[in-house]
Amino acid sequence: MISIDNANTGRRSTLSSTISSFDADRSLYYSTTSSTGSTSSSPYPRSYHPRDLLNSFIDSFKEFDYSTLPPVYNNITDQESQLQLNPANPNFDYSHFTQLERDALITASSPLSKRLKTRHLTWISLGASIGSGLLISSGSSLAHAGPLGLLIVWIFVGSVIFATMSSLAELATAFPVSGSFTTYVTLFVDKSISFAIAWNYALQWLVTFPLQLVAASLAIEYWTIKIHPAIFVTIFYVCIVFINLFGVYGYAEIEMVVSIIKVIAVIGFNILAIIIVTGGVPGQPYIDAKNWQGPQGGLFNTIEPFKQMCYIVSNVAFAYGGVELFGLTAVETASPKKSINRARKQIFYRLMVFYILSIVMIGFAVSYKTPELQDSGAFGTDINASPFVIAIKQAKIKALPSIMNGAVILTVLSVGNASVYASTRVLCAIGALQQGPKFLSFIDRSGRPMGCLIVQFAFGLLAYLICIPGKNVPAQIFDWLLSLSGLSALFTYISINVCQLRFNCALKHRARIPKDELLYVSPLWCSWYGIFAIIAILALQFWAALFPPGAGKADVESFFKIYLGGPILFLCWLGHKLYSYWYLTVPLTKFWLTVDEIDIDTGRRQIDLETIKQEIAEEKIVMESKPWWYRLYKTFC
Repeated sequence: MISIDNANTGRRSTLSSTISSFDADRSLYYSTTSSTGSTSSSPYPRSYHPRDLLNSFIDSFKEFDYSTLPPVYNNITDQESQLQLNPANPNFDYSHFTQLERDALITASSPLSKRLKTRHLTWISLGASIGSGLLISSGSSLAHAGPLGLLIVWIFVGSVIFATMSSLAELATAFPVSGSFTTYVTLFVDKSISFAIAWNYALQWLVTFPLQLVAASLAIEYWTIKIHPAIFVTIFYVCIVFINLFGVYGYAEIEMVVSIIKVIAVIGFNILAIIIVTGGVPGQPYIDAKNWQGPQGGLFNTIEPFKQMCYIVSNVAFAYGGVELFGLTAVETASPKKSINRARKQIFYRLMVFYILSIVMIGFAVSYKTPELQDSGAFGTDINASPFVIAIKQAKIKALPSIMNGAVILTVLSVGNASVYASTRVLCAIGALQQGPKFLSFIDRSGRPMGCLIVQFAFGLLAYLICIPGKNVPAQIFDWLLSLSGLSALFTYISINVCQLRFNCALKHRARIPKDELLYVSPLWCSWYGIFAIIAILALQFWAALFPPGAGKADVESFFKIYLGGPILFLCWLGHKLYSYWYLTVPLTKFWLTVDEIDIDTGRRQIDLETIKQEIAEEKIVMESKPWWYRLYKTFC
């Protein structure tokens, strides 16, 4: 259920329409047809006549028909039940609610399509994470830090990601709202901070989309330079637009297939790397641990090893970026209570296996002193700089570099596709929370955030900057565009941990025990560890960015390419704070919500915890009858 706590009257109300009935009514909406076989209000017809298909496709872009949403009953203790509109309906009366209650209700009742399953959540996050950061940029990181230094940084950042995703899982199971972590900052911390983080995070993905289009197009040059990259930009752009017009389910299915292919490619490389290192390739020497020892290699870079490790932290964090997408998918999941935590576990263990194992094998197969590692190309997608390809070339295996180049193209396009999903869901929440133009909250009859998609598709046209004369000019433009939100992932992770702490503080303040009312409870140490670790990362990165390893002096340009996102974030916060002061009469000295002001009930999906516990107990009994290997699998997955 979605519950409402009316602060003005002090009386608690409950919206008695459950999420399952909400989805059932929406399913009826999508399957309703007229007597002629075409839809009267549905974008999904039963007739497959071309004319009906075309009409239905056109109708699907109209504004969502809010009258089809199930009404809710507001059960107030001293009044009879009265019929009301659904909170997502624009005509819903919010006059009796505070601004925070309105924000919680409208994001919890978003009419975005709710068709995602656990497998979709897992593969969307996994697919967004396995990108050029692992396949190509890991080579540059290896050159800076050495094999052991790189492994230490990857494990450290991975532990921070795990702690943060644990906090996000708790919030997402209790509050599967539009915008996820950006909305939580509004509900539990401060609206101005939420404004800054949401726009910074959205900008990161808005710029990532055209960048990935350009990167994939330039990767084609590995095979031929006779065709202008703009041709491939157009082809890739049209394909991704077409995929996202299918709605979230079509996007998720395609992303799942592509992610599986990427995982197979990574697993295949690791198997090949083991063969290469152990001398299994005919005519090639036995490498063993020579790349971890001098003079051929070494554990760390001999030039300022600690600073070199600090210098690559942001690159590694960027490579992990995307795992948080399972939180954004919560509002579009049919059963968030069960799906979110399972997806969190699966994402973490799979990432740790794929990433850490790959990093170890890269360190064994390629020396950090290899010159080719340093140049990953203007857009970071030069296949010749990939440690995977370098290992294959050194083993003199001819056909595989082309296969790996194909995997890189597929990878960057997958990340570009995921960037469309991420940016549009955050922008949709920005519109709903009145932190941006109203058209951003426009959702069509297929449950697509069409206003946000138009914005993202418009940003995608920046890919045609590749037509500007001069090889490095487009790359420099994108470098500075990305620097505007370069630290957004780290600031987002801090905000998730802070929100989880604030939510638990509000529960404790009301003498309520999390384990008594939450399906999943994250340990508080996870949030504290995540906060302090990310602060340490930001501080060390500041030092290494301002004084790059081996430079001997400050490098202002290099520093701002990494840290420009910090001042941008501050200016966004300051601008919204001044707007709130001038137009909303919010005092300038009010920097965050007090514990009393935090609303921990409005917009929350209520669960029958006793029933859930009984179901879990029954599942344990069934699990005891299963083979040991199956029980072990379910423990981790």
